[in-house]
Amino acid sequence: MMRWNSTSVPDFVLLGLTDSEETQLVLFLLFLMIYLVTVLGNGGMILTIRLDPQMHTPMYFFLTHLSFLDLSYSSVITPKTLQNLLTSSKSISFLGCFTQMYYFVLFGGTECFLLSSMAYDRYVAICSPLYYPVIMSTRLCYALLAGSYTFGFVDSTVNAVCMSRLHFCNYNVIHHFFCDTSPVLALSCNDIHDLEITIFIFGGSTLVLSLISVCGSYVFILSTILKINSSAGKQKAFSTCASHLLGVTIFYSTMIFTHLKPKESYSLGKDQVASVFYTIVIPMLNPLIYSLRNKEVKNAVLRVLQRRQSSRKLI
Repeated sequence: MMRWNSTSVPDFVLLGLTDSEETQLVLFLLFLMIYLVTVLGNGGMILTIRLDPQMHTPMYFFLTHLSFLDLSYSSVITPKTLQNLLTSSKSISFLGCFTQMYYFVLFGGTECFLLSSMAYDRYVAICSPLYYPVIMSTRLCYALLAGSYTFGFVDSTVNAVCMSRLHFCNYNVIHHFFCDTSPVLALSCNDIHDLEITIFIFGGSTLVLSLISVCGSYVFILSTILKINSSAGKQKAFSTCASHLLGVTIFYSTMIFTHLKPKESYSLGKDQVASVFYTIVIPMLNPLIYSLRNKEVKNAVLRVLQRRQSSRKLI
């Protein structure tokens, strides 16, 4: 067990998004609705893909784990946020704060590399369709998934080790609605320049390396699509990756805006809005994006429902 340098700080107080009780009630209802849609949407996506044999393909294999990650890191943040919006006590234990931070970095970092794995899958599907079943083998899919979780684990562990060396001198108010790295770093009363650089390098590397992989895949994808002669062929090829491209754009834009900057650039208002978007809103949007723009998902849902209705009639 690593020793946390809490320095007479037994817990933290999450200042939240607003002091207004009326606004807190509105936010509670809004976030509760979003979280319920997130749970139902991602849970439904996982069940649909698992129950429909026609969707047991590499693309939907990765989509299943994307839904799991969205559901996981939203659940790390949203329930505590909902509790704080309803109660006068905004405290979170010292261990609870760092546990929340650890799993948030773990799931967020893993999602970055999972999105790059999904981009590679789309690259193979469009640029080498004849070799797709050979290249995207079960072994490669599991290797890419394991690599994504490994990178996320390394990033979160390095972040936890660095944060464990912080000292907090009697000031425990976090100007945020959850225990994110930047606002917790802002509470430290010791020299954290080296720690901040280390966290910035590892966190930035996770975002940049995965983003380079995604961009590289889509450069080849777009170049291949432009070489297709028929407009119908171009539209069909683009539709296979449009949902993923939209999800990637939303996810990376908010993550880069929030995390790829030093502590001195931390802005309470702007960063909170961006954080609400990628911790609460995006996990809800992903299943909607992938289902509403994907006929296969819609058809799979109908097949699952029809099978359930048929089984009920037989009973």
